Amino acid sequence: MTPEIRPPAVAGRFYPSNPERLALDVERYLTASGEPSDATAVVAPHAGWMYSGAIAGQTYAQVRVPGRVVVLCPNHTGLGARRSIWSAGAWRLPGGDVAVDSDLAERIRARAELEDDRLAHAREHAIEVHLPFLRAKNRDFACVPICLSRLTLADCKKVGEAIGSVLGELDPRPLLVASTDMSHYISAEAAEKLDRLALARVEDLDPEGLYEVVTEHDISMCGYIPTTVTLFAARALGSKQAKLVRYGNSGETSGDFAQVVGYAGLVVD
Repeated sequence: MTPEIRPPAVAGRFYPSNPERLALDVERYLTASGEPSDATAVVAPHAGWMYSGAIAGQTYAQVRVPGRVVVLCPNHTGLGARRSIWSAGAWRLPGGDVAVDSDLAERIRARAELEDDRLAHAREHAIEVHLPFLRAKNRDFACVPICLSRLTLADCKKVGEAIGSVLGELDPRPLLVASTDMSHYISAEAAEKLDRLALARVEDLDPEGLYEVVTEHDISMCGYIPTTVTLFAARALGSKQAKLVRYGNSGETSGDFAQVVGYAGLVVD
């Protein structure tokens, strides 16, 4: 794929388009007690910041961000390849570009059998909204954006273990990020009941269990596929468990608890 700049798709809607306001909001969201620590992976939400920014920020505040980060997201638009990687160039944000690590992207593309593809990423918000948090934690980091959809459990295992094998060869090890929201447009009570089933599987680092509980209970967790892939990768890297940082829902902002979207942030050690 010819290197190119991927322009912002949701600046001014999901997060501020003004660089100064963006920096202030990120600083406000990145609140935590204690020092950040090294982590294998982060699972965090991707809604508009007014709804999920506090949970995403609190989660990112727990971790150190190394020089390279692999960010995996679901495909909300239905466009492009099922296993899409953006492997060169940069992603533009208000206040500066984030470089794509083309060397790491190529290694992952080849081993995980991903496809160079712009279309899946062109209008997708679920990676873009994470990048300002990562940039605030490490101004010089480079990313590898991966967008996934319609993968079987066997596919998730193959892709995740392939990514894990690449990252396991590197020192310092890149951070993995899984971008997902939880249940969509049901009552807060019903959402939490279902979401806790899925989150228990994430906390136990059980990718098979996560995939199965989401599909069996029809949980509308939009990023369960990238999260499953991330758990397979983390397990291949020796991780044993994840810690829930915070769970919440959109009703905490909107006041409407009859139709919420659930959000969760977790750190995989």
